Amino acid sequence: MTLMIILVCTAALLALAIFAAVIARSSAAIDLVYGLSTIVTATSLMAAASHLLGGAAPESLTLPLGVPWLGSHFRLDALSAFFLVVVDFGAFSASLFALGYGSHETAPQRVLPFYAAFLAGMTLVVVADDAFTFLVAWEFMSLSSWALVVSHHRDPDNLRAGYVYLVMASFGTLSLLLAFGLLAGPDGFYTFAQMRAAHPAAGLGALAMLLALIGAGSKAGIVPLHAWLPLAHPAAPSHVSALMSGVMTKVAVYGFVRIAFELAGTPAWWWSIVVLTLGGLTAVMGVLYALMQHDLKRLLAYHTVENIGIIFIGLGLALAFKTYAMPFAAALALTAALLHVFNHSLFKSLLFFGSGAVLTATGERDMEHLGGLIHRMPQTAFVFLVGCAAISALPPLNGFVSEWLTFQAILLSPQLPSWGLKLLVPAVGALLALSAALAAACFVKAYGVTFLGRPRRRAAETAKETDRFSLGAMILLAAACLVVGILPGLFIDALAPVSSALIGEHMPAQIGTQWLAIVPIAASRSSYDGLLVFLFIAISG
Repeated sequence: MTLMIILVCTAALLALAIFAAVIARSSAAIDLVYGLSTIVTATSLMAAASHLLGGAAPESLTLPLGVPWLGSHFRLDALSAFFLVVVDFGAFSASLFALGYGSHETAPQRVLPFYAAFLAGMTLVVVADDAFTFLVAWEFMSLSSWALVVSHHRDPDNLRAGYVYLVMASFGTLSLLLAFGLLAGPDGFYTFAQMRAAHPAAGLGALAMLLALIGAGSKAGIVPLHAWLPLAHPAAPSHVSALMSGVMTKVAVYGFVRIAFELAGTPAWWWSIVVLTLGGLTAVMGVLYALMQHDLKRLLAYHTVENIGIIFIGLGLALAFKTYAMPFAAALALTAALLHVFNHSLFKSLLFFGSGAVLTATGERDMEHLGGLIHRMPQTAFVFLVGCAAISALPPLNGFVSEWLTFQAILLSPQLPSWGLKLLVPAVGALLALSAALAAACFVKAYGVTFLGRPRRRAAETAKETDRFSLGAMILLAAACLVVGILPGLFIDALAPVSSALIGEHMPAQIGTQWLAIVPIAASRSSYDGLLVFLFIAISG
């Protein structure tokens, strides 16, 4: 039973957190904790991927934990299996990276116990199937990640980051608590199955959606609830920053998708206007803030805000098309958003790993103090360049595919009957195009200032290449960015069960098309062939 395997892996991570607290001061603690985390997350990843790719039926399980008359309900369906793949792949790569990077940690006793607990918390959020278990897991995830943010507590900036994060996390949890309270109703329908069957009234569902947007959006980094993110992500150790930015924000997206697309009932026409507006503003504001940064990790944190905006643009489009009974267009928009969830987890983790390697080698996060690292850290420079190209949405890498699919969904907006959406969606499309262009400019600056030119400080002159475990994790993610970019049809087809469950429709099967091209609408209208683009670039080079 796949769900049981995942829960056993979660229990193993919780046991590992306790074990890590006992042996944290041992010289073997780093290898043991991160090595076992790698094994456990790889096992959970294979179980979740097999469930998603095999098209298995949903699995449910109730354990006699938590509230006595309620218990703890867990469920593994297509949506939770997909987000588990995101969580476990990110956790596996972070644990592999930390096998090398962790040896440079100055306070491992304050990192190791909470690291395993953080991984377990994210997994529990995704498989929870009642409001009580979801909220407990959500708060557990928040508190364990807060402890990682303040692990270097002697730095006043880190303490401030932890304080702001804790306040925003508490605010988000309160919003989600109110949302679930509304959906539970006077009869106390706390399980998600009961909420689905209850079909809440239009006004009640709308209020629950808005509260979910506030609660999950604050954790994801939606503007204007993003204030904690550029403070907390740079304060944490780099492998934790990668998890918070590349994975935890996606768990927040999962929470919004679960409530807005399943539990809150039939969407109203104006839901999409709210989500689209916030998504477009978030994408542009995130990249504008990033352009002003000199701290490499803070620059990457603001780009997380930008990419969360791109994801919410796709989700807003999916809500709009779903409202007006356009299931094919809704499936296209939802697939674009979910594919960008996966893509962002890959290239953002890669970039945070790269910044961690630079920080370890030089002790510097300020790009103005670096320069010339391409000669001293050539392998890190190469994989970081792959991440920069991917996040800038350049073909043939994965960032281009999901943003291109989002634009294809935007081009279907003239079919919407609402004049408000007909005017808003092209404006949001222009904001998306602007954010993509500014992101490319930002990473030209980030890569050039950090890796090219001449060293501007002694630390950059004496830098050396990072360790083999860290390089292995970065190479794995760089290869994944390329594979998704040149063979996107495989991953689009893998998302079909998720789209079918939420929308009732999915994109046409992409496997078997000529040269493995992807055709989102019709071959005569638009198609993209990542493999041919890659071959052209390789031959030209």
